[in-house]
Amino acid sequence: MVRAQASMVMVLDKCIGCHTCSITCKNVWTNREGLEYAWWNNVETRPGVGYPKRWEDQERYGGGWVLENGKLRLRLELKKYKVPSKEDYYEPFTYTYEELFTEELRDEQPSADPISMYSGEKIEVQWGPNFDDDLAGGDLTIPADPNMALLERSMYTEFKNVFMFYLPRICNHCLNPSCLVACPRKAVYKRPEDGIVLIDQTRCRGYRQCVQACPYKKVYYNWKTGKSEKCIFCFPRFEQGQPPVCALTCVGKIRYVGVVLYDEEKVLEAAKAPERELVRAQRDIILDPWDPEVVRQARRDGVPENFIEAARKSPIYYMFKKWEIALPLHPEFRTLPMVFYVPPLNPVITVLDRNGKFSADYESVLPTIDKLRIPIKYLASMFAAGNEDEVRKALKRLLAIREFFRLVEVEGVSKRQAARVLEEHGLSLEDADLMYRWLALGRERYVIPTAKKELRIRIPRRKAGR
Repeated sequence: MVRAQASMVMVLDKCIGCHTCSITCKNVWTNREGLEYAWWNNVETRPGVGYPKRWEDQERYGGGWVLENGKLRLRLELKKYKVPSKEDYYEPFTYTYEELFTEELRDEQPSADPISMYSGEKIEVQWGPNFDDDLAGGDLTIPADPNMALLERSMYTEFKNVFMFYLPRICNHCLNPSCLVACPRKAVYKRPEDGIVLIDQTRCRGYRQCVQACPYKKVYYNWKTGKSEKCIFCFPRFEQGQPPVCALTCVGKIRYVGVVLYDEEKVLEAAKAPERELVRAQRDIILDPWDPEVVRQARRDGVPENFIEAARKSPIYYMFKKWEIALPLHPEFRTLPMVFYVPPLNPVITVLDRNGKFSADYESVLPTIDKLRIPIKYLASMFAAGNEDEVRKALKRLLAIREFFRLVEVEGVSKRQAARVLEEHGLSLEDADLMYRWLALGRERYVIPTAKKELRIRIPRRKAGR
């Protein structure tokens, strides 16, 4: 059965860590009592502990799925895991700004003290959603990053080895969401028309099993209403053909939004793949929107024509499926996340020959990355379930595009001659032009079909997971 899925790609090389996406999302969706601590969109500095602290450590929180004897089980079923505490998030605070204006005149400058947004009492601030921003307190937070477990301590104790990049995060609107199956009230559901995962507020009773089950910890408990809430992919905007607020306001233009077609019947099979093959298995269930048989089946399954046309122009399809430069975040959680990341290439561009040119010998360049800045092993731990080959392939293709345009624009080589660096990595001139248009110029980043409510797919609720 062919379904359409709303998706997003984020190009990490372009993120400047300004948190504009977080603030706009906060002001639109969670700027109210009960969700002061909730950030549906947040930007983390990597390496670091993230928000909530150590959310990637499923031995601590028990999110996602595990594969046992060929079957998927919710990890939280295996033993009792904890829900993130206030200390794992933070106690939201503001300041006594009025004291800056009402304090009596004296020699010292007036100051505003932090006060809790829960109690209104003065507090000593201990943590926040981005307290380790730009590697602040790195000697304490970096060793706690689960992705650093396989790397040597010298990676963060010697200045020459220090590295960092920004990681924006939203709900991944997974194809196999563990939060959906964990909910005893069946309040969590996945919209069949676009795959957006939502929580029915009339059914939710605040058991918080969804909070536990989500391995990305992107479901939040509203202490005021007693219900759980999460990112909704700005679906009122999405239905009108507009991008989510986080993408619209992104300063670095790192976010690409669109839809892809996928084979719903192969979702569980892909989620059961061996860890090193999870990325490939997820790519295999994404369907070619130009394939006549896929199009015919999509029409039979009720996918509207404008969704099929949008899938053909989708930057998500090209970056994740065709070019294979985008990767899912922690595929080993087996939820098949549908927010993808183009890994940062910034360590490669410092490797030049004596003439200031990139080396054409990619096999000699890329291993050097292991001795510079962001290690391949670290990126593979985050985006490829440890499969370094997937990360190397993505970085090689990104580097090939840079080399191609350097040859053409700087050295005056014809495109036909320069195309050899593309062909070595399975790219064409057409691919290069489209990648330049999207990645460098940032044009046509959103290909979003408008929703036609009269054609909305209505099917019985499907059991995800097992």
